[in-house]
Amino acid sequence: MERGVPIRAITRGIAVLSAVNRDGPITMMNISRAADVPYPTACRIVQTLLHEGLIEREPARKRYRVTSLVQTLATGFQEEDQLVAAARPLLEDLCKDVSWPVSLATRVGTRMMVRDSTHKMTSLTFTNYYPGYTLPIAECATGKAYLAHCSEDERQMVSEAWEATDNETSRTGLLILSDDVVLNQIRSDGYAIQNRNFYNEEPGKTSTLAVPVLNDEREPIGALGLIYFVSAFKADEAIAQFLKPLQNTASLISGQFDPN
Repeated sequence: MERGVPIRAITRGIAVLSAVNRDGPITMMNISRAADVPYPTACRIVQTLLHEGLIEREPARKRYRVTSLVQTLATGFQEEDQLVAAARPLLEDLCKDVSWPVSLATRVGTRMMVRDSTHKMTSLTFTNYYPGYTLPIAECATGKAYLAHCSEDERQMVSEAWEATDNETSRTGLLILSDDVVLNQIRSDGYAIQNRNFYNEEPGKTSTLAVPVLNDEREPIGALGLIYFVSAFKADEAIAQFLKPLQNTASLISGQFDPN
C-alpha cells in the first residue's frame, strides 16, 4: 500500500460505527447518510459490527445502537477529567448568567469532541450536545477557534489527516488551511462564529460563538462554544452580548486547570 493512503474499508467501518455511536438509535438509511457510504456498503458493515458485538438492533424496530463493548475501545484513552472538573462549575455559572447553553470541546483527530455541556440546564436548546458528541473541526465554531490558536505542528498533523481522506469535510479543512486569512481573522478577533450549525438534529436553526481555552503557554487545551437560536440574534448582536462573558469564563477555566 502506498504510504499515507488509508484502507478504505476500515475508514468506512469507523465512519459507520461513529455514526451509530453519535446518532443512535439510528436507521440503516440514516447510517448510510451520516457515514457518507453507499447503502449496500452500510448494510454489510452493520452486519459485521453486529457479528462483533459492537452494535445491536433494537428488538421492536429497525434501529441500531452501540453496545457496552465499544467502551473497551477506549481503555487506553485518558479522558481530560481535570479539565472538565475545573470547567463544570464555571460553565454552570455562565449558563445561568446568559441563559443559553454552553459546551466545552477538545480536539480528537480532525473532530471536536464535546467534553461537557449545559444543555440540560436550559430550555433554550434544540439539541443536547452530550459528552462524546463530535463535530468536524473545520465546520464548527469551537474547531475553528481551536485551529486558529494551535501550533503550526498541530495544524500540520490535522492537515495530513485531511490529506489522507477525500471527502467534503476534509476538502473544506484543507481550503481553510491553504489561506491564512480566515485563521488570522479569528486570532485577531479572539473568537470564531459558525452561522447556522449544520451538524445537529435541527440543521440551520442555531449558530455558535466560540473562544479558545488557552494554557499558560497560550496553547489551546479546548474551546468554549455558546449556542443560540438564529431567530434570536444576528451574529453581531450575539458577539456584542456574549463574547466578553465567554472569554472571561475561558480565562477562569485556564486559571483553575492544573495538568499536573
